[in-house]
Amino acid sequence: MKSSRLLSILLLLQTRGRMTAAQLAEELEVSVRTVYRDIEALHLAGVPLYGDAGHSGGYQLLAGYRTRLTGLSAGEAEALFLSGIPGPAAELGLGSVLAAAQLKLRAALPAELRAQADRMSSRFHLDAPGWYAPDDEVPYLPQVADAVWHSRVLDIRYRRWKEPTDVDRRLEPYGLVLKAGRWYVVAGARAEAGAGARAGAEAEAGLRGPRTYRIDQILDLAVRDEQFEPPDDFDLAGHWQRHQADFHARLHRGQAVVRLAPRVASRLSEAAVAGTVTVEPDGWTRAVLPIESLDRAHGEFLALGTDIEVIGPPELRARLAETTRVLAARYASALTPATA
Repeated sequence: MKSSRLLSILLLLQTRGRMTAAQLAEELEVSVRTVYRDIEALHLAGVPLYGDAGHSGGYQLLAGYRTRLTGLSAGEAEALFLSGIPGPAAELGLGSVLAAAQLKLRAALPAELRAQADRMSSRFHLDAPGWYAPDDEVPYLPQVADAVWHSRVLDIRYRRWKEPTDVDRRLEPYGLVLKAGRWYVVAGARAEAGAGARAGAEAEAGLRGPRTYRIDQILDLAVRDEQFEPPDDFDLAGHWQRHQADFHARLHRGQAVVRLAPRVASRLSEAAVAGTVTVEPDGWTRAVLPIESLDRAHGEFLALGTDIEVIGPPELRARLAETTRVLAARYASALTPATA
């Protein structure tokens, strides 16, 4: 709608300063001609904005002019209050800042939208962490966040899963990600001298990355009085999406052919299926499922009891057969009727 687009132009100029018609058109996904018409409409409405021609020209608002947030739709106002998750903000050291920003935003809203935003806050609560994992201790999160924001180089002592477990790294932190209640930093990294021959070789190889580090695994941290420039082409959201896809590809390297009882097959999601799914005459479903390892699949499939039959690979089928044989022998006495 035109009214929404006009408000967007005002807010863009208010927050970013001078912008050209081409920049506005790209941001709003409209033609430059449409931007010219919108600018003229704002002029006629008495909005104090002006444009300069030339290479460094563009449109900007008269100094000191600001618009109130009266153009927000009900859905937009509700979403703004839903997006402020207090837990992560507090972990970043921004809890009081978020509260103050929401207070100011609430005061700027018209009465009707304020009531709807309050209703959204009272009826929806976002809790990111999972049920069964304890909250991670992240004492260095505020320092990492500050280094990300100010492009400061970090020296960290980091614990990883492979040997040597404790290593020294010099990080250039590009961004933070919160995934399922766990904080990660995406950074370019160098191995520090003194962390072993292999680390020295990595240091000579120069900056490597971007790589992903769990912040709760940082054992020690120091902020250098040194800044860096993030790569021009680095996109945090795009990198994280590729990182997740690569993680799942490495996680599920094998496949198992199984038959599933109807009540189990009905819960099977398309994302979990690696191949074709066939419903057989007896009502059971034959499917190809991705598996991480034989050990992991053995435990997961065993939990399904009699609702699954593993067809292959042969090693997995044999391990399950041996496990059920041991279990049958262990509980054989319970199946024998007691004698008088």
